[in-house]
Amino acid sequence: MSKVTASATVSLDGFIADESDQVGPLFDWYGNGDVPFNGGDPERVFHVSAASAAYMEETWSRVSTAVIGRRLFDITNGWNGRPAAGDAVFVVTHNPPTDWPFPDAPFTFVTDGLASAIAQAKAAAGDKDVALSGGDLLGQALAAGLVDELQVDLVPVVFGKGVRFFGAYDGSPVLLGDPRIVQGDRVTHLRYDVRR
Repeated sequence: MSKVTASATVSLDGFIADESDQVGPLFDWYGNGDVPFNGGDPERVFHVSAASAAYMEETWSRVSTAVIGRRLFDITNGWNGRPAAGDAVFVVTHNPPTDWPFPDAPFTFVTDGLASAIAQAKAAAGDKDVALSGGDLLGQALAAGLVDELQVDLVPVVFGKGVRFFGAYDGSPVLLGDPRIVQGDRVTHLRYDVRR
């Protein structure tokens, strides 16, 4: 059965980027190991520790579709038309781009809200998972009860300020299950089921 899994690399104090949307040392672990890992884009090969590679193989291989916000789409230019993980991306936006140079890429621009984007992504995913990006989108999905699992790649750095993993979430407390833990090199991978 398809799950909605929110994931991000996060600082110890809960940030996924600085105030300028730069990740700084958060992504260092993607290049500090000996094991190559490719999530689907042949031009995006990471070199991680053996533990991180095994973790990524397990979690990324379950992803079929992704739901991201317009901000991440703009920052990454939609990864030049190649999904970072999975086969298709659903972008939550008020205004679809009119001049994107990859019109045939597997990206769907959803203008009727986050719940619709997640429903469309789940339908396309079949029995595989839907990946959800962090930030305000995650906060909204968590508040709406649409998240099944959190995957946190915790990096030993303190940012102090920046883009929060849960965005502007200020809702009720959300209880999580006990973490499943994988220790990488300069990153600790944590997986939590969201309790309902």
